[in-house]
Amino acid sequence: MEDISKVVTRILVEKLGILETEVTPDANFIKDLGIDSLDYAELVMEFEQNFDIRIPDDDAEQLQTINQAVQYIDGKLKAKKS
Repeated sequence: MEDISKVVTRILVEKLGILETEVTPDANFIKDLGIDSLDYAELVMEFEQNFDIRIPDDDAEQLQTINQAVQYIDGKLKAKKS
């Protein structure tokens, strides 16, 4: 799970210009990090490309914090291996 967290942090820092110190597990994408809907859509696409997974729109709407995203991606990767 640590590797996923590092990749998510890197994506947020590189693609959206968010400071690494702002990337905490409980940080809300919209309320705490100020990500708008366009940024969020790009973020989801980055997650899909980096982890080679598909995130349906309904699932993406439920991912509100960094920790939720990391747990979701972890679950998708585990399901892919089985």
